Amino acid sequence: MAALRSGRVWVLAVIYFGFIYGLYALAFFLPTIISGFQEQFGTKFDVFEKGLITAIPYVPAAIVLYLWSRDASKRGVKTWHIAVPAFVGGVSVPAALFMPGPAATIAVITVTACAIFAALPNFWTVPAQFLTGASAAVGIALINTFGNIGGFAAGYATGFFKDLSGSYVLPMFVVGGLMVLSGVLMVLLNRRVRVGGSAEATGQTDGGSTLASSGPVR
Repeated sequence: MAALRSGRVWVLAVIYFGFIYGLYALAFFLPTIISGFQEQFGTKFDVFEKGLITAIPYVPAAIVLYLWSRDASKRGVKTWHIAVPAFVGGVSVPAALFMPGPAATIAVITVTACAIFAALPNFWTVPAQFLTGASAAVGIALINTFGNIGGFAAGYATGFFKDLSGSYVLPMFVVGGLMVLSGVLMVLLNRRVRVGGSAEATGQTDGGSTLASSGPVR
């Protein structure tokens, strides 16, 4: 119950929701977007070529994930290790729809994939800094569960908004907006914790869940 009442846990759950929503929207609809290249740009690809193109964004994303996480390990996870990818992904998702050709579109989508995969592993270091003991176990479970609702909702919502508007512009702006929201909430969460200090220093708790002694993510 302490974890369920914690405002920080719910903020982290919404942050994770935004990332997972973007991840699944990208995974589900990237093949469809590639199939639309013929109508949009007059470029036709066979099934095998579409499969290869779909794989392109994930190769650089794997490299960026390693390098970004390595930097976070050296410096310690900072707020910008999570917020910056959120903002970059939030801008690049809708921007991909306005590119002049297939190569440029895939390049921008690759930036989106890099942003999402760079943020996710670093995000999971944050809950452990805010919660300890049983509250940590329940809080992490809640964050993971609520966030993965985003994965469930992404396919349905993206398809719904596409059918509603007749294009992918509206659904991709929704994806981008949720990722930007994740970045904003990450910044605000860090400012709140830094101002309030740690529970050990102030003798306060957030809904009964204890801040870890390592203090806030910087």
